[in-house]
Amino acid sequence: MAVARVLAAIVLAAGLLGACGQSEQESILDKSTLVVGVRPDLPGLGLRQKDGRFKGFDIDVAHYVADRLGKKVRFVEALAAERIPLLTSGRADLVLATLSVTPERKTKIAFAGPYYMSFQDVLVRSDERGIDGVRDLKGRRFCAVEGADPTARLLAIHGMTAKLVPAKDYDECMAKIGSGAVDAITTNDVILAGLIKRAGGGFRLVNARISEQNTGIGLRKGDPDGCEALNRAITQMYQDGTAAKLMDRWFGGTPGLDLSIIEIPQFDGCV
Repeated sequence: MAVARVLAAIVLAAGLLGACGQSEQESILDKSTLVVGVRPDLPGLGLRQKDGRFKGFDIDVAHYVADRLGKKVRFVEALAAERIPLLTSGRADLVLATLSVTPERKTKIAFAGPYYMSFQDVLVRSDERGIDGVRDLKGRRFCAVEGADPTARLLAIHGMTAKLVPAKDYDECMAKIGSGAVDAITTNDVILAGLIKRAGGGFRLVNARISEQNTGIGLRKGDPDGCEALNRAITQMYQDGTAAKLMDRWFGGTPGLDLSIIEIPQFDGCV
């Protein structure tokens, strides 16, 4: 009986050790193909084509860093509300989808990068005169996308007021400003630049620089080696000139957007 109890204890211990080993998180460095969540709805950044493929700045960055890591890549849709759940559920290994680095998000996921720094800006019609800054739009009608918070940052500017007109997405905002139903749209400058390029002109940015937005690569917590490898790839992307080429490819020529200085963003570090 004593021998049986000892054998049982050994088997139980082995089972527990095996379970512990199975629960260890796999690093992105251990995978041959990385599943990457990207936006399907933002021209210039991440847009799904009719053939199902994705194109945009974030897609090109994902290809670049995956190549530097020696990995293949497979893309999945990552709408705004789905970005963090895609990571925490294990359905995606990385997310490159206009995911700003914030303290609250750091409690749920890890970030590599940022891989680019942008500013919140304001889009107006090209024929609008006398608008050189955000305060020139005081009291005017701004399109407010449901579930987005740029208008809250806009109204936080001292003395700023605005009439908010709701819309379900930025496509609806562009339709509204084109018809004259609103006077301005505000969000990240690169998002606005993509909208302007798709429209083929007729709009410009105010160059308001309301608040700095650092966009990072989201990944699951507990993979510092993978995070550091991504940071090295991002650094190389800026050093070899690829970052500047991609910014010019997707956003160059946008009225009001200054791309004259492209610098490596300051990394937050991997923990």
